[in-house]
Amino acid sequence: MFSAIFNEQDLTKAALAILLCPLAGFLVQVFFGKRLPRQGDWLPTGCMFIALSIATWMMTVLLSSSNGIEPQSWLVAEGWLSSGAGGTDKGLSIDFGILVDNLTIVMLFVVTLVSFLVHLYSCGYMHGEERYNRFFAYLGLFSFSMLGLCISSNLLFLFMFWELVGLCSYFLIGFYFEKKSAQNAAIKAFMTTRLGDIGFLVGILIIAAYAGTLDFSGIFASVEAAENGPWKGEGGAWWLTAAGLGLFLGALGKSAQFPLHIWLPDAMEGPTPVSALI
Repeated sequence: MFSAIFNEQDLTKAALAILLCPLAGFLVQVFFGKRLPRQGDWLPTGCMFIALSIATWMMTVLLSSSNGIEPQSWLVAEGWLSSGAGGTDKGLSIDFGILVDNLTIVMLFVVTLVSFLVHLYSCGYMHGEERYNRFFAYLGLFSFSMLGLCISSNLLFLFMFWELVGLCSYFLIGFYFEKKSAQNAAIKAFMTTRLGDIGFLVGILIIAAYAGTLDFSGIFASVEAAENGPWKGEGGAWWLTAAGLGLFLGALGKSAQFPLHIWLPDAMEGPTPVSALI
């Protein structure tokens, strides 16, 4: 069915459709959720089912290919953000694009599957709760953020979706904000992961300064470059190591690994579906 809509040689459009599905559900739920039947719980859930269906089709395309797919990129907005001296070599131009490769397709399928099941389970588990429609809006925004991480083609947009995931975690963990323990748990999770994100941001700044780009393809090319590469000069290897450690520190906080693991037990203050999604 989806072959008639999306070309197998252009999977980036399918990836963008997957990203926009939970965003559409979130926007409608925020503005009209209370007026819809069942407070609109079926809308974000249906949007995630559509996203899962497209991701399943992409997965079949991947599995049916003998050696996987060739990485595909789609430049949505060139020069979305530019800095430096009028486009000289010392300037930095950031494009908004989508990158789809084998890992992207696998992660799109995993995220949409887990998120759809959490949405479906929440319809029964959270039924009758106060702020029921708001909960599903948060779920949709969380799913949108995670899917954005999967398809970003550069570190800046990955970082933006990364921070949006942290914000959604704060909303969901502190969903029962009338409880002091839930308030403290949400703040603890937000602040602890921010410590890791400082390292993530520092790593991004180092890469931007040395590689002159934040696009993944450009970063990989700069690392693989020969003697004239940007990382080959004096101290380049040390800065490259520092950038890698900074990025790793960000992942350390989000995945609750030692020593930034202290927020995870308190996160159980949120509703059970939140724990599953995190």
